Amino acid sequence: MFPALLIFAGVYLTLAIGRLPGFRVDRTGAAIIGAALMIASNSLSFEEAWRAIDYDTIILLFGMMIVVANLRLSGFFLAVSAWVVARAHRPLALLAAVVLVSGVFSAFFVNDTMCLVLTPLVLEIANKLKRKPTPFLLAVAMGANAGSVAAITGNPQNMMIGSFSRIPYRTLLVALAPVAAAGLVVTVAVIAAVYWKEFRREERVEIEHPRVRVNRVLMAKSILVSLGMVAFFFAGWPVPKVALVAGALLLITRRVKPEKVYREVDWQLLTLFVGLFIVVAGVEKTALAANLLRAASGFRLDHVANLTVLSAALSNLVSNVPAVLVFKPLIVHLADPAKGWLTLAMSSTLAGNLTVLGSIANLIVIQRARREVEIGFWEYSKVGAPLTLLTLILGGLACHFYHGVY
Repeated sequence: MFPALLIFAGVYLTLAIGRLPGFRVDRTGAAIIGAALMIASNSLSFEEAWRAIDYDTIILLFGMMIVVANLRLSGFFLAVSAWVVARAHRPLALLAAVVLVSGVFSAFFVNDTMCLVLTPLVLEIANKLKRKPTPFLLAVAMGANAGSVAAITGNPQNMMIGSFSRIPYRTLLVALAPVAAAGLVVTVAVIAAVYWKEFRREERVEIEHPRVRVNRVLMAKSILVSLGMVAFFFAGWPVPKVALVAGALLLITRRVKPEKVYREVDWQLLTLFVGLFIVVAGVEKTALAANLLRAASGFRLDHVANLTVLSAALSNLVSNVPAVLVFKPLIVHLADPAKGWLTLAMSSTLAGNLTVLGSIANLIVIQRARREVEIGFWEYSKVGAPLTLLTLILGGLACHFYHGVY
């Protein structure tokens, strides 16, 4: 038992601080090393480690990465975003347009992608209008986090929860889309309130439509496949299977070099997931799992408020994906696992808006914009803290009164 617990502690310490102190080992490397040590220490046999990997999650994430890669390479996201933003003729309308585009697309095509696409566009527009870019950049990150709550395909932790819980795509969307919509409205309101000087003058602004290079044939094909994929999701087909088939169909092409698509796949994230599945499986064989269950009963995780607070805290400590894996063996023992899974999806995602380090989406925006604007911890948190508190309260109320079945 002791080696497994020591390995688990080392991996999660590295996840919490970002790197292994004194070594050039990042989060993905820590997960790989941890998984290998679980096997080497006989905490898990090789066969047990192989069975511990949730292939549905890996396949879903991989398939979605290929679909999103084709949409991005075709210029679809940038073209739609530019079209919407160019029609916002007031500063507040521009802010709302950025949040809306980031949030809606994030729900269906993974939030990190929208941050990669929108950040340079928003920077370009803010500079042309001679406006402070910070509130609009925060709108990209926070809108992506809030919007991604709505669907299984919104972010990696939702994909994991969809796989673990077997909640249908449509059911999770119906339950959490109102939370996402409310979150987007609150995002606009909080950013506008914090940066009220930027939005107190509602003078008309004219935004020249940014030039966007598009591959029309690839775009048409990618849109058609994506619409079909979402339709099959709603029809109740297995989400990983549909995503993989959609990705495979888009690889059949004469126009795009496959290397371009493969470069868009986040292989590090896929590897991180595999390693974490094995590390957590090793701990589940120890007495820690039973101790966690006993501790959880004391925290009364059946109460939405308690689960929301603990999930949000752990998500900011070690990131939301590892947090979901820690809660996995606990949720299945709740009186209403469906409500538990929905609460976990809601809280682990919305908690990402609390600090700069709360979500990969936040880091993408800050890193991509760092040459032109510096967004520090306080600058981010003065919006993120009230926004997270308000959205968690709204999300908690929605989950508390949820009585659907699946």
